[in-house]
Amino acid sequence: MSGWRLCDYEAAARERLAPAHYDYFAGGAGEEITLRANVAAFDRLALVPRVLRGAGRPETGVTLLGCRASMPVLIAPTAFHRLADPQGERATARAAAAAETIMIVSMAATVAVEEVGAAAPGATLWFQLYVQPDLAFTERIVRRAESAGCRALVVTADSPVMGVRRRDIRNRFLDLPAHLHCENLRDGPGGPVRPIAMWPELSWEHLAVLRRMTDLPIVVKGVTHPADARLAIEHGAAAIMVSNHGGRQLDGVPTAIDLLPEIVAEVAGPDGSTVPVLVDGGVRRGTDVVKALALGAAAVAVGRPVLWGLAAGGEPGVAGVLGLLRAEVEQAMTLCGCAGVGDLTPDMVRSVVPPC
Repeated sequence: MSGWRLCDYEAAARERLAPAHYDYFAGGAGEEITLRANVAAFDRLALVPRVLRGAGRPETGVTLLGCRASMPVLIAPTAFHRLADPQGERATARAAAAAETIMIVSMAATVAVEEVGAAAPGATLWFQLYVQPDLAFTERIVRRAESAGCRALVVTADSPVMGVRRRDIRNRFLDLPAHLHCENLRDGPGGPVRPIAMWPELSWEHLAVLRRMTDLPIVVKGVTHPADARLAIEHGAAAIMVSNHGGRQLDGVPTAIDLLPEIVAEVAGPDGSTVPVLVDGGVRRGTDVVKALALGAAAVAVGRPVLWGLAAGGEPGVAGVLGLLRAEVEQAMTLCGCAGVGDLTPDMVRSVVPPC
């Protein structure tokens, strides 16, 4: 895999995955307008480097909610890793630990969060949570995440119903194969696996209930409107993740990178302080990461590229993807004259018309 680009991992993954499983990972909602726009939006942005700054080799590390990561690239929560590799989320976690970055374990993981933590004792794990109507069941899931060593909860807020994913409908991919299950939804050891409930009644009051339920910091994921970013903070969120769910929920939503600057401005305090604002959706190269950081993101999260690495080569494939992104981020920061992520500023990004 030496010399590969991220698109090479996707091509290899497509060859190895069952077509329905590739479409599940790759697809989006509706006509996939937002899905395509997420990637294209980064091509409309250009970096404007600074020169002769004597910055030396850059420090790419960041600290988020008390967790140190060696680079500003996290692993976004994505479901069903065992469709890509038999080791599933175990392999992803081991690669995250080796890369010294943060993995957000999906509530829809095909390996239980306890087993993910046990497989990679050195990994820094956060846990993605869909708050369920049965709040007692929700609390049991939270306790499991806490016991497994997860350091934060990432609450997905943009899924009151499931997006219409036409590829899955066409492929009749409506459930996992019989030997796989969403293990974090198993109700007790050896108990039944509950379906994830998409809950239109979910509200800010439920976030307040969750805040009282746990001392873990809460990240609200799926924020696209600045007013919701402010409400999230008022209801106890420690961080915001700007996200349109990778184009998998409401089609036609603006891209996360386009929404990012306004949300960063909204959550800034009068003294210039701000809660961390993360962003996901469409990051495919190190320069994309640097653009997001310059526009105010504390870090980015990547989902599909990690799945492509996992499908292409298991744990070494994920390690290859993360290593490639780290090298590209470091090179881009060096070429921009930046000693650390704090040196990246909005004036170093310009909107351009991409080539035809």
